Amino acid sequence: MKSVRVGCVKYLNAHPLIRGWLGNVEFDHPSALCQRLAEGALDVALVSSFEFLRNPIYRIVDDVSISSDGPVYSVVVAHRGAFPDIEEIELDPASKTAVNLLRCLLVELGLTPRLTGGTSESTELAHARLIIGDQAIRLRQNHPGEFQFWDLGEQWKKLTGLPFVYALWLIRPEIHQATSIAQHLRGLRDENLADLPAIVSDAVANISDNKQVISPEFLDRYYNHYLRFGFGIREKQGLQTFGDLCVKHGVLPKRAREFGVV
Repeated sequence: MKSVRVGCVKYLNAHPLIRGWLGNVEFDHPSALCQRLAEGALDVALVSSFEFLRNPIYRIVDDVSISSDGPVYSVVVAHRGAFPDIEEIELDPASKTAVNLLRCLLVELGLTPRLTGGTSESTELAHARLIIGDQAIRLRQNHPGEFQFWDLGEQWKKLTGLPFVYALWLIRPEIHQATSIAQHLRGLRDENLADLPAIVSDAVANISDNKQVISPEFLDRYYNHYLRFGFGIREKQGLQTFGDLCVKHGVLPKRAREFGVV
């Protein structure tokens, strides 16, 4: 497996899916990894689920995802005041999944704020902003009570009653050892989930090295309460529904879509 070119999102939510991989791993934001995977610079990557919907040439590692079945905590619109009164939301370009999930939710709820471009590393909140991953966690941890947070996972569950799939392991179609890679990634996930205290300990140590402060208690709750790491029937239904809404609202072209899992 060491020769396989692997990419992985560089967020805390990915630790239970990548810890213990023995080869090199390219860590980056989801949008950058999607481009690298599409160009063939990576063989397999844990990337935004929207990348598969946009370009369904990949094989999906079955039974593994980063999902939520309700609030996700780390994919939110941070805002002040009543959410329906918001006139403008600054987008985080790091994740096409979060951006397009927000677009679909707003239209389905009859809300029409302007959506503007932004930078994923921006630290100032001018009006309302879509924030994902560790940046969202830091903002919520460091500024309690200062902002309100519109949780996209929570809103999706209210709208559809289904889980939402944020990220998947995708394997390029020309990779011959796809089955063995998939089996190895499932096994890695199972080993890590069986020892979540070690995952939490490693994550806390890594965060401390970067001079950030997130408590072990929070991470334990994040992994056990907010996140899901399977890709079963209901997660597939959630992803299919997301794809259907993207078509309905002109985000994606209408076409046949099959989940080629391995």
